[in-house]
Amino acid sequence: MPVREDQLSLFTASGARGIAPPPCRPPSPYAVPIYTVTLVRERQLPWPRAQLRQAADAATLLRAYLQAVDREHFVVVLLDRKNRVIGLNTVSVGSLTASLAHPREVMKAAIVHNAAAILCGHNHPSGDPQPSAEDRALTTRLVDAGKLLGIPMLDHVVLGDGTTAYYSFADAGAL
Repeated sequence: MPVREDQLSLFTASGARGIAPPPCRPPSPYAVPIYTVTLVRERQLPWPRAQLRQAADAATLLRAYLQAVDREHFVVVLLDRKNRVIGLNTVSVGSLTASLAHPREVMKAAIVHNAAAILCGHNHPSGDPQPSAEDRALTTRLVDAGKLLGIPMLDHVVLGDGTTAYYSFADAGAL
């Protein structure tokens, strides 16, 4: 077939007018990463009872875990179907006044550990256990995420620093 002068060289036949076609390269296959999710036990915390029965039990456990921290820590307590503690996971470590936590990180720990329910907690290094507006908003988001995933959030406990004072969203009827 003859090539017209006004035809673009891109559409010329192979070898026409001395232009070689571009080399044919085989398509490169896409490499799919393969992952393994692994649980790593870092240490153990001695605890006299396996089951949490009330907010005071949760506050005592969280206080034992967070006893020597100087910044705000957000922790998820992972529970089996009988409210026995199967693990603790520090979701985030913040500053003196804030610790950012997102539902995906909280729920990731619950899913990986096969938790039937969770209980969240964090400390206020200021000493005042009253929850902030951000604490209340996060609690609402976590309760909603738990409902969606079938992993109920039983409570969110806020610890005061250096005292036995705590605030329980469940005890306050704020869940």
